[in-house]
Amino acid sequence: MNGSTKQCIISINLVWIIFLIPQYFYAKEIHVGKDHPIKTIKSALSIANTNDRIILHSGKYFEHDIVIDKKIELISFENSVIDGENKYQILTVKSDSVKISGITFINTGISFIDDNSAVKLDSVKGCEIYNNTFDNNFFAIYLAKTSDSIVRDNIIKAYTKKESYSGNGIHLWYCKNITVDKNYINGHRDGIYFEFVRESHIQNNISVNNLRYGLHFMFSDNCSYSYNEFLENGAGVAVMYTKKVKMFKNKFERNWGPASYGILLKDISDSEIENNFFYKNSSGIYVEGSNRININNNNFTENGWAIRLMANSMDNHFERNNFIGNSFDVTTNSTKNFNYFENNFWSDYKGYDIDKNGIGDIPYRPVKLFSLIVEKNRPTMILLRSLFTEILDVAEKIFPVLTPETLIDESPSMKRIL
Repeated sequence: MNGSTKQCIISINLVWIIFLIPQYFYAKEIHVGKDHPIKTIKSALSIANTNDRIILHSGKYFEHDIVIDKKIELISFENSVIDGENKYQILTVKSDSVKISGITFINTGISFIDDNSAVKLDSVKGCEIYNNTFDNNFFAIYLAKTSDSIVRDNIIKAYTKKESYSGNGIHLWYCKNITVDKNYINGHRDGIYFEFVRESHIQNNISVNNLRYGLHFMFSDNCSYSYNEFLENGAGVAVMYTKKVKMFKNKFERNWGPASYGILLKDISDSEIENNFFYKNSSGIYVEGSNRININNNNFTENGWAIRLMANSMDNHFERNNFIGNSFDVTTNSTKNFNYFENNFWSDYKGYDIDKNGIGDIPYRPVKLFSLIVEKNRPTMILLRSLFTEILDVAEKIFPVLTPETLIDESPSMKRIL
């Protein structure tokens, strides 16, 4: 490269720098409020340029169908409220790299055609929704065809009592690389909903008292959820028609009802469930049509059923889990078994350890005959604590006929797994 060429390239770069610098130097703050010249959010957006910051001051803004189509920051330091008046969608983002924080969004209208939302991100990337409050909305936060964005530290509440009149707290559809972190979601249909989502992460959220699921996966591969709490929902988490999901260090507590559970696994494969805590759920984990899942180092305490394992599930490994005080540790609907149990701690285990190696000297059969009967004829549950069930289980231990011969832990742990 000769000297004249270098000088030409330098000159071109200088022109670009001179062209771009003013956008940053002249990015401005636009103040909106009753005591400021700009009274409405739409007015502020109409005069805003790229990189401007729109600051909402205290007050209630009765605006709807707001569209952000330029890279700006919309924030409030004074708890400003935007009210959808129970009729409208409030705000739609159609530009990349928009930030929204510190605002309270209330009262979107119900619409199953438009999926009315307090904040909707539509075909964008690089956005952040954080430190907001969402109260009594149909959908609170809705991401469609969005990537590389963050939803963090939001408080989301709804009060509808019927699923048919309620949307989801945080709803993702056709998204990629999204982080959902430290949100509190209460009272929606599903707390968090993933449909056709890839490579996204849900962490440190509390999802409580939602009508259907605390978290719902559909057709969403290569995602993870960890350090979340799913409490008193219609059911804790449903993972369906999905593969390669990592589920680590979550709490599933008091998800209780006739068809409730901590986790529902339906037609999923090649996933991991490790170091989770299941306490007082109707069923800890319900497994149907799911294969090659490692379920290790979890605590199942005082659930109705710890594991309900349907016969159409294969090659699942249960290793080093604690089963403590559950009504039934494991149940299934077949005398066949194609899954593996190894080195788990069973509080009902009555064996011994003569060689003191920490492993019980006789195998443990976690499936009780009575649990098989209940699985096929639920009204028999009324006999759960009767002498009849104890006689059945003792007889089955001596002459196992109906329980799966291969569903057995050959090396039960004598001590609780830490």
